[in-house]
Amino acid sequence: MSSIITRKDGDADDQKLARKRAADGGVAEAPKKSRFDVKEKNGSEEPSAASSLSSTQIKLMMAHAQREIEERKRALSNLRDKDPLLASLPHIGMPVALATQALSKKPTPEDADKARKIAELQAQIRAKLTGNLANLIQPTAVAAAAAAAAQAQERPKPLILDEEGRTVDKSGRAINIPTVTPTLKANIRAKKREVFQRQTGLGERSGEAASSAQDEAVKYFDDRIALKPTVRTKRTLRFHEPGKFQQLAERMRMKSQLERLQNEISQIARKTGISSATKLALIAPKQDMPDDVPAMEWWDSVILTQDLETVDEASGKISIRQTSISNLIEHPTQMKPPNEPLKPVYLPVFLTKKERKKLRRQNRREAWKEEQEKIRLGLVAPPEPKLRISNLMRVLGSEAVQDPTKMEQHVREQMAKRQKAHEDANNARKLTSEQKSEKKQRKLREDTSCGVHVSVYRIRDLQDNQSKKFKVETNAKQLQMTGSVALFRDCCVVVVEGGPKQQKKYRRLMLHRIKWEEDLAKGNDGQDVPNSCVLVWEGTSQRRHFGEIKFKVFPMEKMAREFFQKHQVEHYWDLAYSGAVLEASTDQQ
Repeated sequence: MSSIITRKDGDADDQKLARKRAADGGVAEAPKKSRFDVKEKNGSEEPSAASSLSSTQIKLMMAHAQREIEERKRALSNLRDKDPLLASLPHIGMPVALATQALSKKPTPEDADKARKIAELQAQIRAKLTGNLANLIQPTAVAAAAAAAAQAQERPKPLILDEEGRTVDKSGRAINIPTVTPTLKANIRAKKREVFQRQTGLGERSGEAASSAQDEAVKYFDDRIALKPTVRTKRTLRFHEPGKFQQLAERMRMKSQLERLQNEISQIARKTGISSATKLALIAPKQDMPDDVPAMEWWDSVILTQDLETVDEASGKISIRQTSISNLIEHPTQMKPPNEPLKPVYLPVFLTKKERKKLRRQNRREAWKEEQEKIRLGLVAPPEPKLRISNLMRVLGSEAVQDPTKMEQHVREQMAKRQKAHEDANNARKLTSEQKSEKKQRKLREDTSCGVHVSVYRIRDLQDNQSKKFKVETNAKQLQMTGSVALFRDCCVVVVEGGPKQQKKYRRLMLHRIKWEEDLAKGNDGQDVPNSCVLVWEGTSQRRHFGEIKFKVFPMEKMAREFFQKHQVEHYWDLAYSGAVLEASTDQQ
């Protein structure tokens, strides 16, 4: 009720109501007795008429207040239906005026924070309590609504960009995103670490290594985005298509039948003597570039009237411009040969052993004179006498006689000191492992800018000999040479490119160090013949045509020649293969 009813006001109202009834001419009915009248008769000395009027007025006021409360309730229910936030406001035990004020007041962020804090406190209390006590404390509707609103605000909002790259909302209006800078980074990192440990289960790890790994992981972790559990996809069965292995078997049968047929044809051709001629005829010669000889050279075009076909009518000779001919001589520009170095190369001077000893003696004497001059001027202290066990008595004299043990110890210390200084000087001049490797590479490295030396070797069989293949490849790489190895059925070709010193070392490897005769190879007639290696050609080229040495296997002669033709050196293959064909023909005879 919005007001307090007093007895004085109730008596005045009763008197007014009695006067109104008397004016109307009616007889006033006796009021109905109540417990208030009984109390008045028993415990007070006021007249009975005043007490009856007071009880009646109280009933009227109570009815009026109830009607007002019902109206307020209906208005409040209508407002709650419109706004869900107002529905969470408490209404039990609140006066009507305070309820109206609460309804008219709009919620503020401070109220939401207070409600969130209340909800957190209630959650902590429920977590500490167990049994029925925890069920008695329920979160209020205001706190639940505020927590839901805060959770909705923490979720990342969708980012919408327009054509100009500005951030806009769903209606298309531009939004200015405020940049919030945290004031205390330690609290932010602690919160992120706590959330990350809760979601990923890193709380069990301990130690400095675990904390550093967590800091690194939390740095790029966003707790607003929900993590999706990793799902391992189930592997399905994969079946072969029907008839696949039948096709493979049929293909293998056809291949073996073709090989058998080729062997029969080759045996028949070998018996008739046309196999070597056929192979030589199949070798395609190198296609030379056509000679594009111009009809008139550029130096003739200066003095000719038109061209070489134009003839002077008077003399009957080719027409020439007489004005362009003078007594001056035109010298062409002298160009440097491509294989000549840019800087002049001087041959080093090699001294004899006697000359080297004399030069060393002179240098040491000059250094000794310079040291003596410094001692004479007082710039350097004079060195101690060089004592040995042999000259101990001669140098020290009487001191050695007085205490020979002490002098001997002094001499041995001096000898050890000289030995240590000698070893330290040697260790200082000693090269490290990196310096040794670089020195070895520098010795092997050669300048091939003015021309590259090339060597072509032919080997009867190199496909199944792994040790020989390793030597061929490893030595070429160690000597920093480039090239390629083509493996064919009857002819294996090794092409190496490098400097003259590198070619000399590699030639000795291929022709002398590797014992090719130890292995046997299959000849054209099927018999075992000793393996061999032949130097087919060596010369110079303007540039390198291959990279790092590699092995290439070719089932057909045409494919091998196309490989060399791609590198513009198909004549290497022609020379090697023609020699292999001629060698096979001589072996048959």
